[in-house]
Amino acid sequence: MNPYSSWLNAGDNSWQMTAATLVGLMSIPALAVLYGGLVQKKWAMNTVMMVFCTFCLTLITWVLWAFKMGFGTPLVHTFLGDPRSILGHSALEGQASIPLLNGLMPNFRFPGASLAYFQFVFAAITPILFIGSVIGRISFKVWLVFVPLWITFAYAVNAFLLWGGGYWAGKGALDFSGGYVIHLAAGVSGFVAAAVVGPRLKRDRERAVPNNLLFVAVGAGILWLGWNGFNGGDPYFAGADAAAAVVNTNLATAVAMMTWVVMDMAFSTEKKPTFLGGLNGMICGLVGITPAAGYVNGFGAIVIGLVCSTIVWVAWYYLPKYVWPFTKVDDALGVVYTHGIAGLFGGLLVGLLADPNMIVYLGLGKNPSVSGAGLFYGHPHQLLIQAEAALTIIVWDAVVTFVILMVIKHVFRMKLRLPDEVLEVGDVAVHGEEAYPSDELVSVGAAARADEISPAARSSALTDGKVPEKAARTPADDA
Repeated sequence: MNPYSSWLNAGDNSWQMTAATLVGLMSIPALAVLYGGLVQKKWAMNTVMMVFCTFCLTLITWVLWAFKMGFGTPLVHTFLGDPRSILGHSALEGQASIPLLNGLMPNFRFPGASLAYFQFVFAAITPILFIGSVIGRISFKVWLVFVPLWITFAYAVNAFLLWGGGYWAGKGALDFSGGYVIHLAAGVSGFVAAAVVGPRLKRDRERAVPNNLLFVAVGAGILWLGWNGFNGGDPYFAGADAAAAVVNTNLATAVAMMTWVVMDMAFSTEKKPTFLGGLNGMICGLVGITPAAGYVNGFGAIVIGLVCSTIVWVAWYYLPKYVWPFTKVDDALGVVYTHGIAGLFGGLLVGLLADPNMIVYLGLGKNPSVSGAGLFYGHPHQLLIQAEAALTIIVWDAVVTFVILMVIKHVFRMKLRLPDEVLEVGDVAVHGEEAYPSDELVSVGAAARADEISPAARSSALTDGKVPEKAARTPADDA
């Protein structure tokens, strides 16, 4: 008996599943606790619920039809894949493949299930990222409807165009691990959604104080190290380029974080280093290196970390004050800056810094090695391709996001925004629970309920040691 098919390599399969798990951890729990700690305490549980439910909804959508839309056979030329399920034994245990890339890269040495799950965690994290744009006012029920539609009509299309062998892949656009497909898409869609749904309550915008910075630190740490799977898993093989991508990821992130900290100390109003500032720089580095991780050398990684962090720092402090529409849109956690702008410039820098000596796949015989080359390495046209691919993502995702929200509002007759009285209360009004329940309120509520119990019931409780169910409930149980 043999546990391995002839085409399966245990090392490659192990790394692919490990990388996928690392990326999954970036969503749950990393972004759940990071975002949950950044928001006001009254929205902590709503944030966590949205993250976990998005993860669930994306997986269901992914296996039923969306995976094949992004990585299957064409339905509409090179623009849209054919929706198919991947629930059968052949799809799960058969050799993985991306049909339009057959012959253009080595044959996969792991099963379809590994490829599908690896690409699922990428799909899931994208709408999770732009939860940060609309948190604190979007209807939870609307979000449950929005996610499957957005994965279908925005994410799956992006993936097919750039990763599934679609139009921009055929033109030579380089997006190593999602600077465009994930981060630029999240920034654009989050910004549009925030504009359509409207701002948070004025009081909440003025008092947008994180409720737990230590939770934020835990989430940020898992996010950073999880990115080793994010970028290290995208060559699809446990080879030299995967290792280089991991080093480049951490190097760019370290440079970007320190760049933001130094700029805060030198140019901010208070001239103080802050953890939240450092966090923004960290994310800029992670996002900026994502489209480039396996295409640039170490020097390129340093440049990307420095440039992306600097540009986003300036944008963060300048655009919301002086430039329309940034002055009008309440992007609660600044997703358009740390993901949208960082992803855009990271992708453009690939067009400058891609080093042809960074080999993704070694050529055999007359087949050349697979790599990328930017303007600084004799291929100026790459920068134009990168810019055109970015423009496609920006326009398509903005339009699709707007249309989906209009359909939900006018066709499904659902209110996109929670009522103001619910926004005033937060988690308790939406979910009937809260992250930090008040002991004082619980004890007062319990005492008030105890007063409502009949003397006979109270006597019975004293004699048999049981508390009547009604007395054991708290105000949160009935909220």
